[in-house]
Amino acid sequence: MQTYAALHRRSIQDKAGFWAEQAQLIHWHKPVQQVLEYTNPPFARWFVGGETNLCYNAIDRHLAARADQRALLYISTETNEERAYTYRELHAEVNRVAAMMRSLGVQQGDRVIIYMPMIAEACFAMLACARIGAIHSVVFGGFAASSLAARIDDARPTLMMTADGGSRMGKPILYKALVDEALQIAKHPPAQVLIFNRGLDPAMPMTAKRDVDWAQCAASHVGATVPCVWLESNAPSYILYTSGTTGKPKGVQRDVGGYAVALAASMKHIYCGQAGETMFTTSDIGWVVGHSYIIYAPLIAGMTTVMYEGVPTRPDAGIWWKIIQDTKATVMFSAPTAIRVLKKQDPAFLKKYDLSSLRHLFLAGEPLDEPTHQWISDALNVPVIDHYWQTETGWPILSAMPGIEATPIRFGSPSFPVYGYDLKLLRESDATPASANEKAVVAIEPPLPPGCMTTVWGDDARFVNTYFSMFSKKLVYSTFDWGIRDAQGYYFILGRTDDVINVAGHRLGTREIEEAVNMHSAIAECAVVGVADVIKGQMPLAFAVPKDAARIATPELRQTLEKEVLAMVDQQLGAIGRPRTVHFVNLLPKTRSGKTLRRIIAALAEGRDPGDLTTIEDPNSLVQIQHVLKGLAP
Repeated sequence: MQTYAALHRRSIQDKAGFWAEQAQLIHWHKPVQQVLEYTNPPFARWFVGGETNLCYNAIDRHLAARADQRALLYISTETNEERAYTYRELHAEVNRVAAMMRSLGVQQGDRVIIYMPMIAEACFAMLACARIGAIHSVVFGGFAASSLAARIDDARPTLMMTADGGSRMGKPILYKALVDEALQIAKHPPAQVLIFNRGLDPAMPMTAKRDVDWAQCAASHVGATVPCVWLESNAPSYILYTSGTTGKPKGVQRDVGGYAVALAASMKHIYCGQAGETMFTTSDIGWVVGHSYIIYAPLIAGMTTVMYEGVPTRPDAGIWWKIIQDTKATVMFSAPTAIRVLKKQDPAFLKKYDLSSLRHLFLAGEPLDEPTHQWISDALNVPVIDHYWQTETGWPILSAMPGIEATPIRFGSPSFPVYGYDLKLLRESDATPASANEKAVVAIEPPLPPGCMTTVWGDDARFVNTYFSMFSKKLVYSTFDWGIRDAQGYYFILGRTDDVINVAGHRLGTREIEEAVNMHSAIAECAVVGVADVIKGQMPLAFAVPKDAARIATPELRQTLEKEVLAMVDQQLGAIGRPRTVHFVNLLPKTRSGKTLRRIIAALAEGRDPGDLTTIEDPNSLVQIQHVLKGLAP
């Protein structure tokens, strides 16, 4: 087995040779003419002239060898439903949905907005778009009508696909009502809306001539076959709008061939997923992880992919481990937030099920603190691999790569730059390379490798201005994250460059302080934000969730725990990193995808308008923040 260092070096020094080899992992209808064209920096074109299709690589090419193997396993603990589809059955369903879309006027290059819950039909819809060369834009089901309307106006879809509703914690979320409201706001609404009725909204109104019932349309296309449209490698495959944008949404545009190759290579080198095995990714299709590692990559690799509708603690905190046992999953992919939630539960749930099939757990989405990393590693007794990437890249930037070399795991670190990424840590002041253990901006020397965004949808200038203009004298892609690299070459992500607190001239990453707070054995998770301070410019403020609510039952107990936490921070970072106050709450404000809304916490702490709250999971978390800021109990 070659070493990681040698493989990475070759991927940077011989890009064309390296990626030509990886391109052999997928099917090409027409061979590649040129591996990389980079005549118009920073725009890169990969596998020029080659023609392929994502749906063909995910389904059709497996029919000869594994038609009767499970391809998709849909599990809902919201509706107590479970359905399995073999590759043959998935092929039939996707063909039927492709025929339905064609009957509704969708052509190659048209955009299709998919605003659906985590149901099998959403998977069919994405793959059907890929099959006919339509460009899907999946919008996370938690977005409100105004946010959905903005995305509609940017993408200008021919068709919208939705459902009557979704469900979370047993409570219905009425998607169709939000769609109707969004289409009244939108300036460029689609001509037709295809609606899958789950029976969650008995009073759902249908708009004549616009709304089409999924079941009725599907009945007209039983047994339909729709050939794959072969697309040049650089044709757009989908648009995915980045969360948390202000103003006009920013649509990350992905290609076809580069994305397929990047995903196929990652399944081999990073995730170690073999054909015939099962991968369980706990994300949502509305996010990039759901696109890459629920829908496309596992199927390209010939695996069974699990699509889960539900939360990690319902019906109890053992549900995910039960799924691992029942599906014999070898690869699991989740988020640090979810693991921190499970960390607060009875440890007996982890011992109740047979997890012997599991080889690796991968975590991404936000920085993974060292105590949580250690806890889940000990609990599962398998390698737990923290890895770091973005919506923009589509697949990992930093990771251990057990398919190449079993490098030691360093708790709290996403390990090393992934092959293909010419990663740099650059000083913000002058773009010069940082030294070991020096905090700097995580940047990538272009061209970006295959699978990364190719531009911002409809706005090439915005692509350049947003991502490649941080340094005036150097054309590099900025991740807008701070990082450090230790003497052994391990990387640590310290949080966004816009999440840095400047305390009396000292720049402190919120991640560093959060990590110190989390080291206290009584703390389950925390969020640290910078708030204005008359003397020091900014001061950190911590909001922490204790593992046991009894620890904050009285003012005296809260005061005692706060002193202990502050002492822990002093011990880890010194007095400079000490939060002005530690507020205790029972839950933190988060999006439905599990990201902590630090921007909103900071706004409330400074008495400012928190702005857009459409993605918040539980509004009660804001009430708790407001209470503790007033000195009240949460």
